[in-house]
Amino acid sequence: MKNALFSRILSVIVTAALLAPAGSGAAFAQGGCWDNSTIQAALAEGRIQPVASVLAREGISPSTQVLNVRVCEQGGGLVYVLAVLESSGEARNLTLNAQ
Repeated sequence: MKNALFSRILSVIVTAALLAPAGSGAAFAQGGCWDNSTIQAALAEGRIQPVASVLAREGISPSTQVLNVRVCEQGGGLVYVLAVLESSGEARNLTLNAQ
């Protein structure tokens, strides 16, 4: 189950990377949000927690599908801005501490 959630999160990150506009080489996109390579580096270095860990920490149901992942600077910290689809079919945005 943990591997399935990790696979789902990884596929979302890969999909987001593929959908990113070409030439988005700056470390920060508009609005103080990071590009995908910066997110990947921060995960590898342990500066932010994996999305699956953050969702579990916040008590979000494992059946919730993550549709989009962004990491943004907010209030001096880093947050995940997630678009999710709940098992009920309701789509919503979540802003969760990424650290």
